[in-house]
Amino acid sequence: MCLKGVEILDHTIVVVGTQWGDEGKGKITDYLALKADMVVRSQGGNNAGHTIRFNQQKFALHLIPSGIFNSGTKNVMANGMVINPRALMEEFEMLRSKGITSFQLYISDRAQVIMPYHLEMDELLESLKGEESIGTTKKGIGPAYSDKTNRIGIRIGDLLKPDRLKIALDNALAFVNPVMKTFGRTEIDSTEVFNEYIEYGKKLKPYITDTSLLIQDALDYHQKILFEGAQGTMLCIEHGTYPYVTSSSPTAASVPLSCGISPQSINEVVGVTKAYTTRVGEGAFPTEFENEISKKIREVGHEYGTTTQRPRRIGWLDTVILRHARRINGVTGLSIMLLDVLSGLEEIKICTSYELEGKIIHHVPGHYEDFLKCKPIYITYPGWKEDISNVHSFDELPKNCQNYLYAIEEFTGIKVTIISVGPDRDQTVTLKKYFE
Repeated sequence: MCLKGVEILDHTIVVVGTQWGDEGKGKITDYLALKADMVVRSQGGNNAGHTIRFNQQKFALHLIPSGIFNSGTKNVMANGMVINPRALMEEFEMLRSKGITSFQLYISDRAQVIMPYHLEMDELLESLKGEESIGTTKKGIGPAYSDKTNRIGIRIGDLLKPDRLKIALDNALAFVNPVMKTFGRTEIDSTEVFNEYIEYGKKLKPYITDTSLLIQDALDYHQKILFEGAQGTMLCIEHGTYPYVTSSSPTAASVPLSCGISPQSINEVVGVTKAYTTRVGEGAFPTEFENEISKKIREVGHEYGTTTQRPRRIGWLDTVILRHARRINGVTGLSIMLLDVLSGLEEIKICTSYELEGKIIHHVPGHYEDFLKCKPIYITYPGWKEDISNVHSFDELPKNCQNYLYAIEEFTGIKVTIISVGPDRDQTVTLKKYFE
């Protein structure tokens, strides 16, 4: 309980992607996690990845929260996630192989389990869609969330209860195996899967708990909590470019539901955006272009998927989708990533609006076919030739670079609070001190 007259500072931050994912959230969550008491992954599965670099080492995380490298930080995998135990075990082994053995990890007993048949169903559904396939990672994410909604999903807590797991597995396979048989696929052996996953339950038991209560305790004691998700706003199943979206909502609005806390618990929302735009997979992408400049950006920015290694599609910065993300998420500060990648370009473009069937619009259309027809309207800015990878303050940036950042603020209505000029932790310019 707070004493009268004691000021409680903002102590909860949501880091959210404002584009189509891959914005560099991993670096920012890692950077902010250095000061956090708790880091919470709210949704998604191992179809996404966070790349983190420090001490000349590179780590690719797909499930485990970014605070795992700090032994004093509690890391939470919340109920909104879908967790593949096989992939989680591989991630444990990756950390151990790099000397990361002292950490605190908590897994929600309400989180859904990705089962082997979810990957089979994912691949089957994509193949059946043919030219209409959406380019999923085929990690079983969509089918796992579908089973959750259909109420035949298996929860992490079920792995600790053999009788319950057996019943839940049989119920799920009553739907899955007829589908497998119909399309000439091998039916799933219930006993084989049961034996494998009950063993996962034994290995994960020390980490499994009611994470909603754990997070609430941290809130009650005004601990510093960082919430992170996967993908980005434009892949939100509610407000993204449907149907070319993920199967959950990676927005700040989804965090309370996905973590079991009150919406009033969120103080700050840091929107992460690249200094340009990328996208992986199919779907509309108004500012996409392919030429020598895009090839240079792709190579300099290492624009290949963390999980799939697929080449990312490249586009100019789109402030229409950033304003969309601001509205959906309540973004309070903008983190500009990979700004250094644009060094050396003669000109840089910013999309400020769209032309749709002869009309100028300033929003993302709700219907995908309309969004597909949108033509970007640009303002062109002079680039800069200077290397900015070693600057430590805004004033050290070239004038043209500063003007580019001012333009982003103008067209998004969001203050720039963090600037990344390289992949490492120390290549970060902070204009607002968070958790202080």
